Amino acid sequence: MPTAHRPFVTGRTPGLVLAAAGALAAWLGGQPPAEAADGLWERATTVFKPLPPVASSTDNPLTEAKVALGKRLYFDSGLSKQGNVSCNSCHDLTAYGVDHRSFSPGDDGQLGGRNSPTVLNAALHVAQFWDGRAADVEEQAGMPVLNPLEMAIPDEKFLVERLAAGPGYAAAFAAAFPGEEPAITYANIRLALGAFERTLLTPSRFDAYLEGDRSALDAHEKAGLERFMGLGCTSCHNGVTVGARFFRKFGLNDPYWVHTRSAKPDEGRYLQTGDPADRYVFKVASLRNVAETAPYFHDGSVATLPEAIKIMAELQVGLQLDDAQADEIAAFLATLTGEVPAAALEGATTGSPAR
Repeated sequence: MPTAHRPFVTGRTPGLVLAAAGALAAWLGGQPPAEAADGLWERATTVFKPLPPVASSTDNPLTEAKVALGKRLYFDSGLSKQGNVSCNSCHDLTAYGVDHRSFSPGDDGQLGGRNSPTVLNAALHVAQFWDGRAADVEEQAGMPVLNPLEMAIPDEKFLVERLAAGPGYAAAFAAAFPGEEPAITYANIRLALGAFERTLLTPSRFDAYLEGDRSALDAHEKAGLERFMGLGCTSCHNGVTVGARFFRKFGLNDPYWVHTRSAKPDEGRYLQTGDPADRYVFKVASLRNVAETAPYFHDGSVATLPEAIKIMAELQVGLQLDDAQADEIAAFLATLTGEVPAAALEGATTGSPAR
């Protein structure tokens, strides 16, 4: 299978980053070096950026009708063969876009092989899925629908005919895709779902801080930010999404499954590309809303955020953190928790009007 976004793929953290992190081990047992709040803010604004109001796309312009249709489809369990699951089943918007399971059950109750990541802010990621096999949310939206372990729709024609027979869908598609005939197509289903997902952005207190409100974070949270940056975590977790911009090997210093409760190793992106350099390589997780999206990692093998922080420090930068240090970083990461847009939840119910 062709490798998408290859320029972003790497299984190795730059040596300079590791060296810098190692040099900082001297102060791991104490507090971060004292620094004025303004200095911390200035450095933070060079590494992170606040969320935009919407994740726009030139290939899929957002309209009110298209977003409304996408919302309806997102909550419609008629997008699964037996009508047992919807997009919201695995990416529950009342639970920060996840289902809090290690692996999610599909239409027939079978479990998937990887943890369902949050849909919130996902439209800003470099690619979709843990292995990056979909370029954007529009491509991703159609893949679980046809996956036999997930929504199990047998083919595109089956779903198009089901929606065409469902109440109100003909008018909704016509409004979302004016002038197209037919308007109900599998491509348009994906575009509508993608349009809705592009509205699912969650600005947080950290965004307010980046935009100039120095009081948005308290002293403990700022200390966590200082430590997070000082340890080199920002070599992977940076930018608007605080991650999700690159692919990295999970377990630079040791095999990851030795340190987690993984049942078996997952070779990650290698299963898609066949490139040995991609073995155990995964998309770097976005840390937005991470305090609310347990369990962690691609296999949902870790239950708590402080434990995940300790594992990442040891596996990726070769440093061992104590409980206080992990809790300090966790306090900063909690400032990345935002709110799901009210419009995305208003009047939303999971059901099967298409059936």
